[in-house]
Amino acid sequence: MSYLQSILRYQSIDGKLAKLENELAESEERKKYAKLRKFLKAAPEKLDSLETKAVSLRAEAAALTQKYEQVQGMLGDFENLEELIGGGADVSFYKKKAQSIAEQLRKIKAELNALMANVKAVDAEYQDLKKKVKAATKQYDEAKKCYEDLEATRATERDEIKKELAVAEKELSADLLARYQTKRKEKIFPVVGEVVGGRCPFCSMEFPIAARGKLSLGVECDMCHRIVFGE
Repeated sequence: MSYLQSILRYQSIDGKLAKLENELAESEERKKYAKLRKFLKAAPEKLDSLETKAVSLRAEAAALTQKYEQVQGMLGDFENLEELIGGGADVSFYKKKAQSIAEQLRKIKAELNALMANVKAVDAEYQDLKKKVKAATKQYDEAKKCYEDLEATRATERDEIKKELAVAEKELSADLLARYQTKRKEKIFPVVGEVVGGRCPFCSMEFPIAARGKLSLGVECDMCHRIVFGE
């Protein structure tokens, strides 16, 4: 059996394994399990982020509250306003000052209200996420078992294919097998093919003349990155 025939035979058997793996990957059991796993993996970081944000917002609110109280304390300057006016003080000066303080208080209060609204929104998001994490944790074990049960139903079929592959790989060199398996890990399938008219059978890229002399050993296509052989 030629070099090319050997690798194509191996790929043909491997195609059955690829089909089985794809069917498992596309199953509803696998999708649900993977979705829950991804959510639970990301949740702790998201919870920490929300908690940090809430702490920061509360600190800002506390600082604004303190500022509000300080500005409000400036109104104490007007407690003896009647005496000041009676003593000949400039009424317009105190009027402008009072207006300035009132405007500062209005702005600070608006900022404070906005901050508190953000704090409530973050707290609500945090509590909602915690509930979702709790629910997802309960669902995760069940989803994992369902997928493992599905895998178990195909275990015998998978084992038989792997036995066939073990026999077929004996006809391949260690180097070629390693090249093939590297491509499989990259989720490329089919991995190998036979050149057609000097072109890649998968993407039709034309091989340069210099590369054609190496096709008997397998040349990687620059376009689709598959391994192409020629006799």
